[in-house]
Amino acid sequence: MAYNIPILPREKVFRDPVHDYIHVQHQLILDLINTAEFQRLRRVKQTGTTLFTFHGAEHSRFGHSLGVYEVARRICDKFVRNYPSLTPGDGLWDDGERPVVLCAALLHDIGHGPYSHAFEKIFQTNHEQITIDIILSPETEVNQVLSRVSPTFPNEVASVINKTYPNPQVVQLISSQIDADRMDYLLRDAYYTGANYGRFDISRILRVMRPHKDGIAFTISGMHAVEDYILSRYQMYMQVYFHPVSRGVEVILNKLLARAHECYRSPEYGLNHSASLLIPFFEDNWTLKDYLKLDDGVLTTYFLHWLDEPDQILSDLAGRFLNRKPFKSVALNFDRDVATIEHLTELLDNMGYDTRYYAAKNSSYDLPYDFYRPDQIKNRTQIELIQKNGEHIELSKASEVVATIAGKARGDERFYFPREVVKSDTLSDDLFADDQFEFQTIVTTLENTTSY
Repeated sequence: MAYNIPILPREKVFRDPVHDYIHVQHQLILDLINTAEFQRLRRVKQTGTTLFTFHGAEHSRFGHSLGVYEVARRICDKFVRNYPSLTPGDGLWDDGERPVVLCAALLHDIGHGPYSHAFEKIFQTNHEQITIDIILSPETEVNQVLSRVSPTFPNEVASVINKTYPNPQVVQLISSQIDADRMDYLLRDAYYTGANYGRFDISRILRVMRPHKDGIAFTISGMHAVEDYILSRYQMYMQVYFHPVSRGVEVILNKLLARAHECYRSPEYGLNHSASLLIPFFEDNWTLKDYLKLDDGVLTTYFLHWLDEPDQILSDLAGRFLNRKPFKSVALNFDRDVATIEHLTELLDNMGYDTRYYAAKNSSYDLPYDFYRPDQIKNRTQIELIQKNGEHIELSKASEVVATIAGKARGDERFYFPREVVKSDTLSDDLFADDQFEFQTIVTTLENTTSY
């Protein structure tokens, strides 16, 4: 549905290190940015525990959300300039979709919680569902702003987030294998982590992107820019998002929240220091209002309080997280090395460690690029190239580079444990060289250590 969205008399801009300027041209977008729910994103880190490995990664989901909006705005501008719809159903761009695209792009991450992935695991929250709840709840400022456009407009924006919006072009702009979200977070995370291999030519990709009846495609002349994007994404996952040290800190965070949860619910332990904003989550009766009170700073304050808890496990884990003392890890195959994992867990238990909190398995896998396969239960939208004759070809069939990594999960499985139990001089203290030690040395050290 086309909406008449008021234009600002003079556009507003946000200075941005990735996109230079982020241009806000509609009062609707400015009003959404100024809502309490969106401003909360300033207090939620974009990359969670990655900053414990790449110290520059202090950026927030606020900046990322603005960036996704800006990429989506640029795509709409290019589409309406180069591929405007002339007749209904011609598969070209209907700029009446712009308001729902821009709002969905801006709000797509608004449901993220503090240290979102670890928090979700412990308290069984779902940031995508919470995003939809924020958009649809009459109690939120976001919903009130969207409802001023039309009573049905919040539902339209939410349907883009949950991928049920009827126009596949709109959905793929926000969620696909090359979308506004991924393009911004790769460039933004590369900038803040200093990982130059995460950069790619976004200007070229936007140039060769075009709408068609079933979604979004790319002209074949831009194939190399798309290849560069796929490889950049692959490198960022392998070198940044799956970094074993960051995962070692996330394991501690996960165990810390789990222990606090247990202490609260157990008359044997209890919590001496207030964690009032977490009580609804400990008791599993939280509301959206409770959720929106949480951010990274709130949890960090509680972690500082828990340093003084009498429960030694809780205070120890809080100290490990706050003072950056990540667990050590070794790569294992969880299916093949079952006996080895059981042996390591038994050794840690014999040393006095409560293995519920001091031993952990962690897997990280992602498909750099996955093409459509009808036999799979869950498929990703494939990347299609438009050939000179107008026919479409799936990316991995045209690119030998992409074909080598298409459909192959990349990542590893690691067993985590306290690093202080490894005391051999043959081990490196370099936190960026977690795999520069021999597995047998770890086993031998654990077997020779008899007390905590």
